[in-house]
Amino acid sequence: MTDSLPDLLPSVKIETGPQPEFTVIWLHGLGADGHDFEPIVPELKLGQSPNIRFIFPHAPKRPVTINGGMEMRAWYDIYFTGDVGAETFKGNENHIKESAKQLVALVDQEVASGMPANHIVLAGFSQGGAIILYAGLRYAQPLGGIMALSTYQPMPETLADEMAPANKTIPFFMAHGLQDTTIPIAIGKTSKEKMEQAGYEIEWHQYPVAHTVSADEIRDISIWLKKIINGNN
Repeated sequence: MTDSLPDLLPSVKIETGPQPEFTVIWLHGLGADGHDFEPIVPELKLGQSPNIRFIFPHAPKRPVTINGGMEMRAWYDIYFTGDVGAETFKGNENHIKESAKQLVALVDQEVASGMPANHIVLAGFSQGGAIILYAGLRYAQPLGGIMALSTYQPMPETLADEMAPANKTIPFFMAHGLQDTTIPIAIGKTSKEKMEQAGYEIEWHQYPVAHTVSADEIRDISIWLKKIINGNN
């Protein structure tokens, strides 16, 4: 993920105050864009916490096989494998690596601007969560935390050889909807269990919702995020 420097993704940026001390890079899901989670910033009710720079990148547009080849914003093409069991779909591995490289470029830009890597939190929903898990588990410097919502770990078979020890003990938040039919919760739980078997400690939450983020989930995200930014300040 460091062979060449990709162009930086266009992004929506929100700062909760001057001179932010932390950065949250938050990736949207399939078919959405960087504006999708923009409204969540005031809902987090961060109060007197240190100021945060939120970066919401836009995924590139590409044809998506499971949606009939329709072009939309997507971190990677995805298609059904026809296999029986929980993992019945697969992401284009080249696209996953490309999007992970673009995410790392945003992280590296923040570090170059003076933001410590351990003050950078990676967050993502659905496809966006898959990218932050892939990139974050392999990032060489310790990050502030990783939040993966309604998602799964892509390419888990390569993790043992590629994982970065620096991010083995950082805070992890994973959450999933019990009624999720887009990415069934069984897939999310399988990823969580594989990560735990690899030695990661996961804060797991589940909610009585479909493929979305609930008010209770936003509350729990706020609690988790405040612990990171207030504890690391």
